[in-house]
Amino acid sequence: MNILIGLFIFLATFCFMEFMAWFTHKYVMHGFLWSLHRDHHHKDHDSWFERNDAFFIFYAIVSMSLFYLGAETSFWYGWPLGFGILAYGIAYFVVHDIFIHQRFKMFRNANNWYAKGVRRAHKVHHKHLGKEESENFGMLVVPFKYFKK
Repeated sequence: MNILIGLFIFLATFCFMEFMAWFTHKYVMHGFLWSLHRDHHHKDHDSWFERNDAFFIFYAIVSMSLFYLGAETSFWYGWPLGFGILAYGIAYFVVHDIFIHQRFKMFRNANNWYAKGVRRAHKVHHKHLGKEESENFGMLVVPFKYFKK
């Protein structure tokens, strides 16, 4: 029974992270921490790393803290919560940083309906270089209007 509960917690956490990505992006990255996110929209340096990468570090710390709680206390829920955040982080990194922004030169020839829709939606988001007027949505669940044939 604990395995089923753990699996449910993992999947629910993974799905909830799509909401957290949207919320954090809209209200934190394009809000009070724009100073960290700005270089993602308008690169003002020569480094491969962006100040925006600090957000990955934040979620990694949350995930690792949950692993610690799961290992060192009776809070076993820390494991599926931590793995749900980690799995979403990996999916987000693959879709956003590798596939869309080509930080690593992989998946360049992906040309199916999902790939086209995600690219199209992300271009709409990056159309505006400023803090305001940026359309916000999750990274894995994109509005259907961007999926055209």
